[in-house]
Amino acid sequence: QVQLIESGGGLVQAGGSLRLSCAAGRTVSYYGTGWFRQAPGKERDFVAIVSGTDGTTYYADSVKGRFTISRDNAKNTVSLLMNSLKPEDTAVYYCAQKTGSGTYYSAHEYDYWGQGTQVTVSS
Repeated sequence: QVQLIESGGGLVQAGGSLRLSCAAGRTVSYYGTGWFRQAPGKERDFVAIVSGTDGTTYYADSVKGRFTISRDNAKNTVSLLMNSLKPEDTAVYYCAQKTGSGTYYSAHEYDYWGQGTQVTVSS
């Protein structure tokens, strides 16, 4: 059973920052590891990914310039630094890993998921 464990969620005021961490089940230097988020009543949306092969990063347009994804190969973790948070960033954030070469922004391409961590941004 591959486990991914997220941490770092919480309540923050608009304009503030949070750092999420994901203890990954599979090797992050080999498998793509990303973050998705899901707000109540909405679909699970892609946020960011760091590719397993060369560490290239990709971001959703809504978070580009505000969020930074990074990985620590030695600790096998992936972090998401979220700056300039907005109320619309409020969601449950999920860490996920994909083993295939499919589209990185599609949740269906990911094989393993964490339980999620709540991020709430107050206005």
